[in-house]
Amino acid sequence: MSTAQRPIFLNLLVFDSDFQSGSSQVDLVQKAIDLGFTHIEIRREYFRNVDTELQQIRELVNKFDLTLFYSVPDQLYIEGKLNPKLTTYLDESLFLGVTQIKWTIGDFDTELQQNELKVLLKKGVKITVENDQTQESGRIAAVESFMKQINTTSLPIGYVLDLGNFRFVGENEMDALDKLAPYVTYLHLKDVTYQNEQPLAIDLDSGVIDWQSVLHLLPSIPVAIEYPTSSTNAILQAKEKIQEALSYGQTN
Repeated sequence: MSTAQRPIFLNLLVFDSDFQSGSSQVDLVQKAIDLGFTHIEIRREYFRNVDTELQQIRELVNKFDLTLFYSVPDQLYIEGKLNPKLTTYLDESLFLGVTQIKWTIGDFDTELQQNELKVLLKKGVKITVENDQTQESGRIAAVESFMKQINTTSLPIGYVLDLGNFRFVGENEMDALDKLAPYVTYLHLKDVTYQNEQPLAIDLDSGVIDWQSVLHLLPSIPVAIEYPTSSTNAILQAKEKIQEALSYGQTN
């Protein structure tokens, strides 16, 4: 996949300080557009008024021909059963024209419930799960167990590798890649540093993660800038670094 074919998404977490200061998710989408992004990952928890903002964001999607992914901080499984809210999230996705949605695995107890998952998949939105910052859904073993079971079926469920989150559960991203690389369909890029021995997400090249090596080990998937940033310049610098890394990977 060439650089032109491998889009760089902007996850709206980059504007977390703006959101905390009162900006709406509509404002954040417009800000991403103003920075030149047409591939944007919106966040369910950033809606202040879901119905109103869904309509406004759909207008921006149509006006600027945006490609949207949807990050939803909810679980696929609750107490071993599929989360009853999943249909609502998928309906929101369809309204916006979202092509991919992301949840965490949650309380999975080995029973996939394939028939129910097939009903969700028939809605036409690509379903993915991500390693989060919890022991339940964020550890290598938890993700591997779930994705191994998915691979025994024909269910097209993908895996979002969040590069920094393994540090928050006491594990290492390179160990994760050894086990999970075959399942990865989307990559959340960030770096991690430590303050008082606690991990903290930070700008690329400012921490301990060799993100460029990971980028080259996973050559054919979309990537996202996904961490709180301090300025628009930091976002544009991250985009430039990723573009440079992708171009380097094609010529070496």
